[in-house]
Amino acid sequence: MLSKLAENSHKAINEGVYEIENRLTKSDKNIIDEIRKNPHASLITEVKFSSPSLGEIRKVSDPMAIVRTMIDGGTTGLSVLTQPYLFNGSPNYFTDIRKQVKVPMLMKDIVVDKVQIDAAEKIGADIVLLIQSIFDKNLAREIEEFVDYAHRKNLLVLIESHTRKEFLESMKTDADLLGINNRNLDTLQIDLKTTQTTLDSLDRDGRIIISESGIETPHDIKFLRKCGADAFLVGSSIMMSKDIKGLVSSLVLAI
Repeated sequence: MLSKLAENSHKAINEGVYEIENRLTKSDKNIIDEIRKNPHASLITEVKFSSPSLGEIRKVSDPMAIVRTMIDGGTTGLSVLTQPYLFNGSPNYFTDIRKQVKVPMLMKDIVVDKVQIDAAEKIGADIVLLIQSIFDKNLAREIEEFVDYAHRKNLLVLIESHTRKEFLESMKTDADLLGINNRNLDTLQIDLKTTQTTLDSLDRDGRIIISESGIETPHDIKFLRKCGADAFLVGSSIMMSKDIKGLVSSLVLAI
């Protein structure tokens, strides 16, 4: 699956999906500062209409209407899928939202080329995602080079890992945020204990750690906080909910 996701990104690049003309201004809020000062659970809620594991999650509709309910529920940041294949995402969704909100925004994609980082800058992203295992599987691409490039574009970098080994590798980089994906991207299986085993007895360096995937209830938030997560990226459960505002609020108030 991971290889397929990377191939889809190359396909999207070749089709001109990331050719952006206009430039938008990013948020004036720093996601790291917002997380540190938040007395409650800091959520990064995700706009995605499909996923490789679930297929269609929600009928494609007005992304901005969904985002308003997320913000009303108390989300700290937004993650917007820009990958068209398997996720039904689009840079256009991102730009439509960016024009209307000031919260920090993550461009969520499978980054395999710097042209995607260029696109993130142009559409007003605050944060770009890099997946550690994408780079581990292709040693010709050095992840630190991509981190430095994103920083030169004034973007924060979230490096996502799944295993403890990957996480330790990500800690060697200058990434601003460190993510732990509870989903195995090769098998698509989810286990919230992934965050626990990754962080167990680990000497932390003070960077924000985000637990991602499989989060559905306030109990999940409380468990992951005890494991050492500082913030939580939540997508599918929120997008499937009939009461997005209510679910987001309950997760935020779990802490």
